[in-house]
Amino acid sequence: MKSLNSLQPLGLLALRLVLGLIFFSHGYPKLAHSGEGMQGFFVQHGLPGYFVYISGVLEVFGALLLVLGLFTRVAALLLAIEMGVAIWKVHSTGSYLAVHNYEFPLAMLAGSFALATVGAGSLSLDHPLFEGRGHSRPPKYSKFAK
Repeated sequence: MKSLNSLQPLGLLALRLVLGLIFFSHGYPKLAHSGEGMQGFFVQHGLPGYFVYISGVLEVFGALLLVLGLFTRVAALLLAIEMGVAIWKVHSTGSYLAVHNYEFPLAMLAGSFALATVGAGSLSLDHPLFEGRGHSRPPKYSKFAK
């Protein structure tokens, strides 16, 4: 299975693209059609009405950042937190055993959290800007470090 390690950059790219597409498709309507109905939905679930704008901006711009692989860890962490709030405030109507009520936001939370912890990978803008530096030296904990 070590041969799959060479596909890790492609796997992270696929995860970023899919999460970005889904977040964008859920965030854009919140910004484009954020009338009384959408704000009422947020208020109905115990959140302030203006959270529709915060959620929309976070999902649209977070999705764009994920697709580009730019500031991926921060964007993914914020999106994971948003999904946690969505599960807590909107999708937790049944017991925690009623997984069918929150399986989609849970999958989005897990994917976002994975990107936040692992990073965007080498097929991203983050790689040359933040992670690509200093790879000529071994890490401090390496047996080759002095």
